[in-house]
Amino acid sequence: MTTHLSDESSPSTLSLPDTALISDLYTLRDYLRWVSSEFYLAGLHYGHGTQSPWDEAVALCLGALHLPWNVDPAVLDARLLPMERSRIIQLARERITTRRPLPYLLGEAFFAGYPFSVDERVLIPRSPIAELIEDGFAAWFPEEPPARVLDLCTGSGCIGIATALVLPTCDVALADISQDALAVARQNITRHDVGDRVRAWESDVFSGLQGQTFDLIVSNPPYVDARDLATMPAEFRHEPDLALGAGSDGLDIVRRILRDARRHLSDDGWLIVEVGNSDRHVEAAFPDVPFMWLDFERGGQGVFALSAAELDAHAASFA
Repeated sequence: MTTHLSDESSPSTLSLPDTALISDLYTLRDYLRWVSSEFYLAGLHYGHGTQSPWDEAVALCLGALHLPWNVDPAVLDARLLPMERSRIIQLARERITTRRPLPYLLGEAFFAGYPFSVDERVLIPRSPIAELIEDGFAAWFPEEPPARVLDLCTGSGCIGIATALVLPTCDVALADISQDALAVARQNITRHDVGDRVRAWESDVFSGLQGQTFDLIVSNPPYVDARDLATMPAEFRHEPDLALGAGSDGLDIVRRILRDARRHLSDDGWLIVEVGNSDRHVEAAFPDVPFMWLDFERGGQGVFALSAAELDAHAASFA
């Protein structure tokens, strides 16, 4: 006997077998509607590239079918093969039951318009620094781009590799303490064929970069304070703790960056660091430092810029 989706005994249809779902859902439009409804009912948390059940459903369905985000809307009414339908159902079930973030399920995340391989060894790319990369850091380098760039605490390598793709004349160093993260970053170096200009270094903050200087240091380091770390939604608990937590106020790594960055910056260089909602802790810890807090068109907070000259002027505060 066929079980139909009109059964109202339960608001969710996840209790139905895959065969029943496949027999009633045919087109991409069908699956977008179904996945979105189930995500809404499941009360999932978003924030790894999407902000709503609908956005997450679109990302899941298009990702499962290897379709671009700007696919021709005419494809919405295309009938899917049974194996394609099964793939979408499998991913939707796993997203709901495990609370694993969607990029981990797909093995891919987009950052600054580029695809990057990701898994549980690295943080999922979502930094607002993407907007600065897309603009080529022109606010700080209006005449010519930086020649040497450091992506510190690189994780997947997304910030540094995207910078290399946007600025084809610059050399980029990716640095991270995690060998697991560096393995993913090297996969992405190969994926984007930038190995001639991008190298990955094992480094505990600056310890593995002795003698190297850069025109631009960009970092999205661990910055989550202990309170926020303890109350994070289940989705974030799939990400590596090493990439998130940084002490009681979230500044354990940021303090080290501020203390030592000047030794690795050219005289006209800039330091750009993301600290998220630990920005209040930064202001409290360094009240006399004139941090330049950046605004973003697509949202995001807690990214500051400091020049080499400002790091020199406030060296005593960072010591």
